Amino acid sequence: MKVGVIGCGYWGPNLVRNFLQLPEVTGVACCDLDTTKLERVKRLFPSVETTTRAEDLLLDEKIEAIAVATPVHTHHSLGEMVLKHRKHLLVEKPMANSSRRCLELIELASEVNRLVMVGHTFEYTAAVNKIKEIVASGELGDILYVSSTRVNLGLFQQDINVIWDLAPHDISIINYVLGKSPVGVNAQGSSHYKKGIEDVATLTLNYDNGLVAFIHVSWLDPNKIRRTTFVGSKKMLVYDDISAQEKIKIYDKGVEAPPYYETYGEFHFSYRYGDIFVPRIEDYEPLRAEVAHFVDCIKHGKIPRSDGFSGLRVVSVLEAAQRSLRAQGRFMPVVYRGVSNHGVLHPIGQRELQILRAG
Repeated sequence: MKVGVIGCGYWGPNLVRNFLQLPEVTGVACCDLDTTKLERVKRLFPSVETTTRAEDLLLDEKIEAIAVATPVHTHHSLGEMVLKHRKHLLVEKPMANSSRRCLELIELASEVNRLVMVGHTFEYTAAVNKIKEIVASGELGDILYVSSTRVNLGLFQQDINVIWDLAPHDISIINYVLGKSPVGVNAQGSSHYKKGIEDVATLTLNYDNGLVAFIHVSWLDPNKIRRTTFVGSKKMLVYDDISAQEKIKIYDKGVEAPPYYETYGEFHFSYRYGDIFVPRIEDYEPLRAEVAHFVDCIKHGKIPRSDGFSGLRVVSVLEAAQRSLRAQGRFMPVVYRGVSNHGVLHPIGQRELQILRAG
């Protein structure tokens, strides 16, 4: 198949490169309003067709799918045009700047019988899939809480705050690993350089059964940190995406309370300090796995791992976090539009489409 890419800034050239490496892809055409960016892509990949007009990609009958890697506020309008021209859609995170617009893309994709997939790239990494496997096996025991830090110096965004820029990664990772979505969010943040656009923030995701996840994001940190800790009742796991060789470490550490005691003086916690285990991971480029999955789903009619509903869940959490941010950190329930049960959404059928249109 032939593939199109709209947006050749930071992420677009990576999409072009990985699409070109797939044997199923016969050609790539890319679009950007900035001719300088197009010239750079052409130098890197001479076989790629370039244009400043999105219509050229939309009207090309040979192009079956288009990836959108543009600023967030354009995702909905461009995604809508892609689907209306009956092309499959891969849209970068976050899927759109509101859950209502996410649902509109999901509905439209269902009507024209085309796929919509969201670029939650970390769900395609070897490390995150290994973590999901470890958590599902019960090796860590019951997950008590999750703590994630994603900070660096820059890059400041003009149209979204740090929560919408960095937190989608952590929200998608945690939801994917746990297999569930939060029921509520608390968020606090601060703007230091541009009024109304927070550059540092902390989120608390509240799941059912008392499970919480803490996410700290910042554009104002001297160090680049990408670390997530899963604390279980048996063991603990630390995922460091920056580490080249030891991305995952499992700590055989824990706390145990006595099963029975008669007096307060008999009550003593016992602390277990065991070994540290580093599982071996067969690493690969996540984006290559992501675009290969996208093409495979198109060819064989599969539902993508990070489908439109995955994007919708993440944006729903971001919306709740934004409401909490404006309410000085007050708890905000996450509203999952459409068919929902504590954040578990299912593919939309015709009846659900009618309900959405009526609502």
